[in-house]
Amino acid sequence: MQKEWYVVNTYSGHESKVKEKLEMRASSMGMEDYILRVVVPEQTEVEIKDGVKKEKVKKMFPGYILVEMVMTDEAWFVVRNTPGVTGFIGSSGKGAKPFPLTPSEVDKILGSMGMSRLEIGNNLNIDDMVKVIGGPFANMYGKVKNINMEEQKLEVALDLFGQETIVELGLTEIEQA
Repeated sequence: MQKEWYVVNTYSGHESKVKEKLEMRASSMGMEDYILRVVVPEQTEVEIKDGVKKEKVKKMFPGYILVEMVMTDEAWFVVRNTPGVTGFIGSSGKGAKPFPLTPSEVDKILGSMGMSRLEIGNNLNIDDMVKVIGGPFANMYGKVKNINMEEQKLEVALDLFGQETIVELGLTEIEQA
């Protein structure tokens, strides 16, 4: 089973409370290996009011949170039965499990928040194999040679016409092989 991102519907205005409750339930029920990250999609906007600059955190999708999880019956049950959760998006109901978000959808949402789908250091290390999912090298496999945390970029050695070539890629252009 692999971990994927899912959209969970919550009561509007209760996203942070649901995130907290879900994280507490995951740890108290021993589900940390299945429910990995819970994210409330937010952006900081600068507002100028009466000549004073104020930063305001605004929810990108009111009433929704993102959950990175391994979809097992137990994990699905824990998330669905967390107080404040009204269901998963992408499920037809009637006990059907939801469809996960695509990597490009997750990259777009997390990227706008300054986050990444892959956790460098936890998920990605030098000499790991990765698959390129975007750009001119899509569907090629390579080995990570260098990681630049600040710029969210990495250097990957690809086999181009029988010769190893180092290319620089963004985290949104790769997934673990």
